[in-house]
Amino acid sequence: MRRARITLVGPEARVVAEALRPEMGRDVPKARVSMQLGRDRLTLMIDAEDTSALRAAVNSYLRWADLAARVHEVAA
Repeated sequence: MRRARITLVGPEARVVAEALRPEMGRDVPKARVSMQLGRDRLTLMIDAEDTSALRAAVNSYLRWADLAARVHEVAA
């Protein structure tokens, strides 16, 4: 089992968490993703069967998080 923990810190953490919430029920193949939201801190925990699945999940969630943060920045 491979594992990654990604922590995003800043005022956009809550916005990113809300944008990613629908994806929590749809795990990336061979991977499980969970999320913890604290004050201005979002932590994503990704567990995967192998390195390729971990890489795919990390890439997907980082792209989605980046997109949510950028949209929030433009819209604010």
